[in-house]
Amino acid sequence: MHRTTRIKITELNPHLMCVLCGGYFIDATTIIECLHSFCKMCIVRYLETSKYCPICDVQVHKTKPLLNIRSDKTLQDIVYKLVPGLFKNEMKRRRDFYAEHPVDASNGTNEDRGEVADEDKRIITDDEIISLSIEFFDQSRLGGAVEDKQSKDQVANKRYLQCPAAMTVMHLRKFLRSKMDIPNTYQVEVMYEDEPLKDYYTLMDIAYIYTWRRNGPLPLKYRVRPNCKKMKVSHAQQEGQNSASRSGQESDSASDKAGSPAGAPSTSSSLPSPGTPAQSPHPHGNSNNNSSGCTVNGTPTATATSPSRPFTQFCGGNGGKPRKVSLNGSSTSSG
Repeated sequence: MHRTTRIKITELNPHLMCVLCGGYFIDATTIIECLHSFCKMCIVRYLETSKYCPICDVQVHKTKPLLNIRSDKTLQDIVYKLVPGLFKNEMKRRRDFYAEHPVDASNGTNEDRGEVADEDKRIITDDEIISLSIEFFDQSRLGGAVEDKQSKDQVANKRYLQCPAAMTVMHLRKFLRSKMDIPNTYQVEVMYEDEPLKDYYTLMDIAYIYTWRRNGPLPLKYRVRPNCKKMKVSHAQQEGQNSASRSGQESDSASDKAGSPAGAPSTSSSLPSPGTPAQSPHPHGNSNNNSSGCTVNGTPTATATSPSRPFTQFCGGNGGKPRKVSLNGSSTSSG
């Protein structure tokens, strides 16, 4: 969608103002030799004493410069439409002038005298109230022949409103949505005949673009359609959520596999059970629970003892029972 760029009227002033009087064009008149424009009264007075353009100094005419100037109605209409209140104030000034000089009012048009009928008026102000009609757009009626008499239902479905000329199409769409309780899943389009209107169009813009002649209410239509963009977005979001849930499930299953006993190395075989006595990795080393060792003439000897019987003396004792001791390589028993 194209974005609307708003500019200030002061940025257009060089193209809308007369260099002779410094005001906006009134009865804009253009020199045909160089296409520079001025107020009619300003350029006529200037050419009484000069035959050259006030801006570019080109010669307008050798003897009769007034022959080479033309009234520019298009430029004047642009000025009236762009400058708020200019047309209204100018018409009032003319009516006041001719009210004081009734003899001079015999010549000239209605616009010259400031007497413009409503049906002939082409200038719309921002604060002006515009009458419009709004009805449902029936696409089936486009292909067939137009009936001479409209049905009672069609007439009953048409509504009439009075709105400021500065109201936009977006405001009218919001009004229709609120009035008819249209959900957000549907979009409302305002149309002129069969052409959708931009949201930033004002009623003044519509009247200018489609040359509304004020011969009746401004005819507008509307239609309601499913919001395709939102449906696509929601569908894409649903797919994204599904894929995210799938990936989450896969990651959960992978973590479960990594934490399962089959996937992890077994350590139960290396750990001693509560009922199994611990075995020393060095069978001939000193142990505080299972054995006591003595060395006689450099020969180590070991004597097994019960874990429940503590040692009674150095090299161990078993309550008076004989024990075997190695002396110089020979085995002897001591009592």
